[in-house]
Amino acid sequence: MAEPKAEYEKRLEKYLKVMAEKDRVHLRAGYVKLGVVAAAVVLLWMVLGKHGVAAYWLIAPVAGYLALTIWHGLILRAKGRAETAAEFYRKGIARIEDHWAGSGQTGERFKDANHVYAEDLDLFGRGCLFELLSTARLPMGEKQLASWLGEGSDVGTIRERQKLVAELREKLDLREDLAVTGEALRARMNPETLLEWAEGKSILPGGAIWRGVMALLAIAAAAGIVYWIESGVLWPLLSVFAVEAVVLAWLWRRAHSVIEGVDCNAEGVLLFAEILARLEREPFAATRLKELAAELKNGDEHASTAIRRFARIVNWIDASDSGLAKMSELPFLYSVQVGMAAEAWRRRWGAKLRRWAELTGEMEALLSLAGYSYEHPGDPFPEFVEAESGIGFFEGEELGHPLIASEKCVRNGVRLDEKTRVLLVSGSNMSGKSTFLRVVGINTVLAMAGAPIRGKKLRLTPLRIGTRIRSTDSLQEGRSSFYTEILHIRKVFDAANGAVPMVFLFDELLEGTNSKDRRIGAEGLIQGLLKRRAIGIVTTHDLALTEIAAAVGNVMRNMHFEDQVADGKMKFDYRLREGVVEKSNALELMRLIGLET
Repeated sequence: MAEPKAEYEKRLEKYLKVMAEKDRVHLRAGYVKLGVVAAAVVLLWMVLGKHGVAAYWLIAPVAGYLALTIWHGLILRAKGRAETAAEFYRKGIARIEDHWAGSGQTGERFKDANHVYAEDLDLFGRGCLFELLSTARLPMGEKQLASWLGEGSDVGTIRERQKLVAELREKLDLREDLAVTGEALRARMNPETLLEWAEGKSILPGGAIWRGVMALLAIAAAAGIVYWIESGVLWPLLSVFAVEAVVLAWLWRRAHSVIEGVDCNAEGVLLFAEILARLEREPFAATRLKELAAELKNGDEHASTAIRRFARIVNWIDASDSGLAKMSELPFLYSVQVGMAAEAWRRRWGAKLRRWAELTGEMEALLSLAGYSYEHPGDPFPEFVEAESGIGFFEGEELGHPLIASEKCVRNGVRLDEKTRVLLVSGSNMSGKSTFLRVVGINTVLAMAGAPIRGKKLRLTPLRIGTRIRSTDSLQEGRSSFYTEILHIRKVFDAANGAVPMVFLFDELLEGTNSKDRRIGAEGLIQGLLKRRAIGIVTTHDLALTEIAAAVGNVMRNMHFEDQVADGKMKFDYRLREGVVEKSNALELMRLIGLET
């Protein structure tokens, strides 16, 4: 396998050269077009002013200019594709070099204030996990990836997904092609709106007979016009117009309802067809990927072919607001003809469109994970094991946080099992307790999504995740931070009742109440979660809370982070150690910033 950064840089250089070449050709094409215009002006002067040249010679510069315009358009399109491809590799290099935040899709629309761990583990938002992972260009791809991160999957699905990601990470050409095509599609089609239309009820008369009748009326109108011009007899044409007027009165509103419901342009539909065609022709080895491609090619027409047919209809829909289309209403029943064509397509293919979109979304989500795996070759897939006695298991070696730059990321090991079900981590402010919780949580998210993890090794059972790391009060809702915290913990308890064991991650547990109530409450909460077969980590800077290990039993283990003061500065090594922390840095921090005590 090529070194990811080197491969990206090589391909970026190739596309930069393509862009430079297309710029030069673009400039030459512009000069040639100006030359043709100048020649046309001279020729026009010779035709009109000197009468020395026949007028039909003007056809040559007009035809030449049209040909040059088409050629020029192809040049600009090729340049645009090269620019998009170059940007694809620039962003890939940025992710490898850990300066990607703010350059991708944040997934803000997937934020859910009631989610049991998404906010605490920074799944969505600027600089969050979704932005690091997602290379999806289509809403269905982003939605599928967000679903995997927010819900996890069963172990059979995860193991299969790992195999798919392993195959797809080497398909750099496929990832590039879909990224380039999808980037153009992002702004040109809203799949959800199109899916609603495709699954809607038919409101125009169906069947080949009705479409044949409308076609015959249009042909009759054309024949009537020719007959009127040739003979001067008008009544046959007026007779056809009378019938067409009745048809328009009956179907015009329905036809426009069908047309307006499509709400996309032909270029966007064609781009979607290109994506489907690219997936259809890609050779795959994994059974699931073969099934995906086969489903797109199943039936008498491939999905891409059906979508191209629809694009031709949408072309006519796009033209329905033109003056020529409006003039064609009465002679040729333009809206009714186009509406019936769209309805015929909807009856035949509309029910399959959502499935095609879902398959495309699944592939985009898989390619997002594959891209992450390719760009981080040192990140392994986790290994899933069987749970002992139904209790969760989590063992990680040198785990780090994927959102922290590699050179700043301090890695720690952690093990939670039947013997050590809870880690009670003490430590001073800023020593790394909250980040440690997020390291365990976000690597569990990656594992349950089928992605590689950030670490040397991770073995775990399938786990649900429950966190309480951030809590704030709410003036609008009249809630204190303590009340907000216990409401969220209630959600964690509810989620822990499922068949899959939970890993819970609580930061500064019950910090909004007094030390005595905190100790009693924390002990009760942990005991309740242990009865539900959960494993977890609790952090605190309240050393009194570390005493509950004796009450909970030998399944709880005290760990800590510590700090050092050197040369008037607070220093942290962020290394997890055995036992209870022996000092606090609060007074020292106050002195360092000038608050004398």
